[in-house]
Amino acid sequence: MTGAPVAITCGEPAGIGPEVAAKGWAALRGEVPMVWIGDPRHLPGGTPVTIVSDASEAPAACADTLPVLHHAFAGPATPGTADLGNAQGVIDVIARGVDLVRAGGACALCTAPIHKKVLMDGADFAYPGHTEYLEALTDARRAVMMLASDELRVVPTTIHIALDQVATALTPDLLRTTIQITAAGLRDQFGIEAPRLVVAGLNPHAGEGGAMGRQELDWIAALVAEVAATGIDVTGPWPGDTLFHAAARTRYDAAICMYHDQALIPIKTLDFDRGVNVTLGLPIIRTSPDHGTAFDIAGRGIANPTSMIEAIKLAARMANG
Repeated sequence: MTGAPVAITCGEPAGIGPEVAAKGWAALRGEVPMVWIGDPRHLPGGTPVTIVSDASEAPAACADTLPVLHHAFAGPATPGTADLGNAQGVIDVIARGVDLVRAGGACALCTAPIHKKVLMDGADFAYPGHTEYLEALTDARRAVMMLASDELRVVPTTIHIALDQVATALTPDLLRTTIQITAAGLRDQFGIEAPRLVVAGLNPHAGEGGAMGRQELDWIAALVAEVAATGIDVTGPWPGDTLFHAAARTRYDAAICMYHDQALIPIKTLDFDRGVNVTLGLPIIRTSPDHGTAFDIAGRGIANPTSMIEAIKLAARMANG
């Protein structure tokens, strides 16, 4: 194997991140060069490991062992029980991974799941999630979270906020930027020359002519038309309850949704195991599995690695154009 590796961050060490990373390496070791950043004590017992001092050593080691850039943590990991003392290590590994990709030592970043409350309680983590932290680390104007699988691509315009805050947070500038970044990302990183986008309504039945909310009438429809006039193939707003059946999905390459669950429920229902989180709008390529830390099954050796495998593969494909 040649070329810069995909850098995989350890994520929450008490969750399933180390397990699915080890399984991902086992599945792809002859296909995708990779390097894992973390404390090797947190990997499942029996994982063959080579400690590398530089990511450039990873491709040569990857066929027989999992290459590891050692990052010391305060303590061991007890599966299913987070240690607040390890929170700063989790945060620092993400930053190290970003630096590695930006310096050219890795071609892309694939991040294992974190537990946001653990980071907030253990290290005063100031961000609602991975996406926002990566946005800050890379000085990106705005990062957009896209969930992708073979069945569907969805983008939540507002992300990790309470539902009662969505109508206030949803602004014309935010929606415009989200559409623009999604179109550019599909074109530049997914090779879709003329991406087709649809925008979901905020309210039931897209407001039903103002009977169930006025945002669609007052500004969303006009904003979509304004963006379409710039040459982006985008339509809407469409009722969210009719956008995701099989026939509807043939008419677009990505759906712009208004809030977290409007986007994530359909993709997790259609393709729970193979969904991948892709962050658009960053100066680096970043993917992650579309699941959480799964404390309830951590350490039992039964975690399904499919989403991590798909995330590693997609990161490598995007890096290779």
